[in-house]
Amino acid sequence: MDTQDFRDINFKDAGEWPVAIKVIAFVLLASAIIGAGYWFDTKDQYIVLEKKEKKEQQLRKKFEKKQAKAVNLEAYREQLADMEESFGAMLRQLPDKTEVAALLVDVSQTGLAAGLEFELFKPQAQIKKDFYAELPIDIKVRGGYHEFGEFISGLAALPRIVTIHNIRITKPKGGGKLILQATAKTYNYLDEAG
Repeated sequence: MDTQDFRDINFKDAGEWPVAIKVIAFVLLASAIIGAGYWFDTKDQYIVLEKKEKKEQQLRKKFEKKQAKAVNLEAYREQLADMEESFGAMLRQLPDKTEVAALLVDVSQTGLAAGLEFELFKPQAQIKKDFYAELPIDIKVRGGYHEFGEFISGLAALPRIVTIHNIRITKPKGGGKLILQATAKTYNYLDEAG
């Protein structure tokens, strides 16, 4: 095949072309058709496929998370039941309005039993929170470190929740017993009536 074969090509009479030129023309035409098909149809399908594969991965991860939760559903239910029981026990440690006065007496009796001298025992206004209220009590007592420790330990042993905040221990200038100033907070449950 030489260049003369290409010069003598008559496009109206393609059946008479030499075999080599027919093969080249077929390959070029097939390549053009395949290229056009890819460009106008398949390329967009690859883009759509890529998006679908990404979405599949996201959905697969979502499914795996949900499946892990479903597998552990019984354990979660048991854990929820334990938490509800624990929460109920904590709520029982919060006195209702009628028990607050008795709790205040318990706090002062604990201090006296530890050998402390009360200079100040002043309940403040109740501070309402979500489902409970705080009742801060400003206290100022005189005593020694051991008595202070016994007092704090006694408060921790009470059947109701009492916390101590803003603790400040000072030594009087003229000598004598140490002074402990703090805010004791007790809590009470607010029923639906509030």
